[in-house]
Amino acid sequence: MDTPQIVDSHTHLDFPDFADELDAVIARARAAGVTRMVTICTRLANEPAVRAIAEAHEGVFYAVGTHPMSVAKEPMATVEELLSLSAHPKCVAIGETGLDYHYTAESAAAQQGSLRLHIEAARRTGLPLVIHARDADADMARILTEEHARGAYGCVMHCYSSGAELARAALDLGFYLSASGIAAFPKSNDLRAIFAAAPVERILVETDAPYLAPPPHRGRRNEPAYTAHTARAIAGLWGMDYAAFAAQTSANFDRLFAKAAKGEA
Repeated sequence: MDTPQIVDSHTHLDFPDFADELDAVIARARAAGVTRMVTICTRLANEPAVRAIAEAHEGVFYAVGTHPMSVAKEPMATVEELLSLSAHPKCVAIGETGLDYHYTAESAAAQQGSLRLHIEAARRTGLPLVIHARDADADMARILTEEHARGAYGCVMHCYSSGAELARAALDLGFYLSASGIAAFPKSNDLRAIFAAAPVERILVETDAPYLAPPPHRGRRNEPAYTAHTARAIAGLWGMDYAAFAAQTSANFDRLFAKAAKGEA
């Protein structure tokens, strides 16, 4: 029986955790049915390395942006810079951007400015925005809604682990929620309830590797192959088996990440 194919919509293959065995990590992902993945840039200075990984591996795409926890330490991105960098055929999203008030609340104002620049780049390119949100639900909902009123854009709330209100605000704007290994943790019942209340047509899955490995690998380094573990753990929330859920979330990915769907597999 063929292994169902699924997409890891958010990973960090440029991180040093993978440096010594990147080819093997990608091979294990493919063996697990994870035939496509998006490796995410967190600092524009790292864009060449992120791009090179995507260029070297079939089925690997990338996103370009400045992580909110890096905003205070990096030169502020410009819309023009993001537009230029995102023109590459394998760059399929803008981000990750967003707000993190848990670790970097002191740079909240700069994070908000950076977020709005990334939104404008997403709007102008038609590429989806990849959002990181932590302990900033009210400001995040407000800015996403304000900006959407100025002009529509696509968006995924990556590694969703915020509250029900932000989830509803995002879904009301037509955005997607992405489930990481956190959704598979035994004590994540409240989070699973948030996902279960969302239409399955708006769900993506991801690893956020090397972080947040799902059971049975929790506490160890995560990798794209483990997307399948998270998907198996949550498929039942929508009354689906793994194969159907893998197909549904892959179709969702193709709908949001249209540039990846049009590109090479």
